[in-house]
Amino acid sequence: MDAAGLAREDGWAPGGLEPLPAAQLALLRGSDPSLQRSQRNRNGRGEGSDPGSVARVLARVADGIRLDEPDIVALFDARGADFAAVCRAADELRAKRVGDTVSYIVNRNINYTNVCTYGCKFCAFSKGRHNLGHRDKPYDLDMAEISARTAEAWARGATEVCLQGGIKPGYTGDTYLAVVESVKSAAPDMHVHAFSPLEIRTGADTLGLSLYDYLSRLKDAGLASLPGTAAEILDDEVRAILCPDKINTAEWFEVMETAHAVGLRSTATIMFGHVDGYRHWARHLLRVRALQERTGGFTEFVPLPFVHMEAPIYLRGQSRKGPTFREAVLMHAVARLALDPVFSNIQASWVKMGPDGAALLLDAGANDLGGVLMNESITRAAGAMHGQEICAADLEHLIRQQGRTPKQRSTLYGSVPAERTNAANRGGTLSPASVPLQL
Repeated sequence: MDAAGLAREDGWAPGGLEPLPAAQLALLRGSDPSLQRSQRNRNGRGEGSDPGSVARVLARVADGIRLDEPDIVALFDARGADFAAVCRAADELRAKRVGDTVSYIVNRNINYTNVCTYGCKFCAFSKGRHNLGHRDKPYDLDMAEISARTAEAWARGATEVCLQGGIKPGYTGDTYLAVVESVKSAAPDMHVHAFSPLEIRTGADTLGLSLYDYLSRLKDAGLASLPGTAAEILDDEVRAILCPDKINTAEWFEVMETAHAVGLRSTATIMFGHVDGYRHWARHLLRVRALQERTGGFTEFVPLPFVHMEAPIYLRGQSRKGPTFREAVLMHAVARLALDPVFSNIQASWVKMGPDGAALLLDAGANDLGGVLMNESITRAAGAMHGQEICAADLEHLIRQQGRTPKQRSTLYGSVPAERTNAANRGGTLSPASVPLQL
């Protein structure tokens, strides 16, 4: 079923290789005959909407009125011609706010350990003694390997390394400081985009420091921004099912607000399509919008459709198999409409949506295609099949196919020196990674 409790419209799922559904593609491209029909012939609706509500909400958007929870729920439940109308409104707003340039970053993911003490029910990446049968064995990278991967990323044109890992027993706040120092020693000009709010809180607690003091120490060591992960759905009704032992909604926001106060920017994410509903998605959007209005510290909003294949909660029959294609597209479109004007950048994930699916989102409010990644581990562990890296040339080809202008960017959406662009274009094959196992 979908998040409204209705039957799925197609067999597509995030991370898989199923073809993009023809019916939704026709609606998105404006080639479906139903778009010419009377509003009286719209498809039926589920949770929280009524005939004509989508048109009313879009009129509010056009008038610059802030959307509330019922408004946003109605947009998420848009189907048929309403679906097309929401995507069109988001595309028009995108063009108005950021134009036709589509950005991307040359970066590398370094997931330094997959050993974790937490038992998040959606996570197929974390490993421990209880799940040694999984295809990925428990590992822990030493600092020399982190430095080597950083140096190789710099040689291949990267401007950023993104570092995250499990909460491994024995890791302290000093461990995360050492990770940052290892990166900066290998490539002093590399942007360090690292550590989820859960890792930040863990580091601060183990050293007996306040969040502000610990984040200040990380910044002094070279940390430059935070990934907005560990967010899942920022609603404790959902978190009680997905990750009951993890940080709660208030704690996630406390870390982010403190990071912004220290002078560190961050992304904001949402992982959706599991045990959640449209009301939860709406609350998530409203909460990140409220913090952005206070701090302006978020650089972009990143929808992450739930990849189900290896997720424990799906294998136990306790979740959906991710959002439908319609819902995945709408998350980007609705985010553009609901977060305007405080968020300029909406990112599409080629790892989750596939390269062709991500490119289509450029017609539904998205203006950024994320990074080349080099080593994508977390989504692959969940069963995604779209690879661990995409080269800059391929991203630029996808962007041009959509009639847009590609631009390589920095983490904070600035320009990139020509030397970095040239190095990225040269590329080169990644060396086999050395992964010392520690059980």
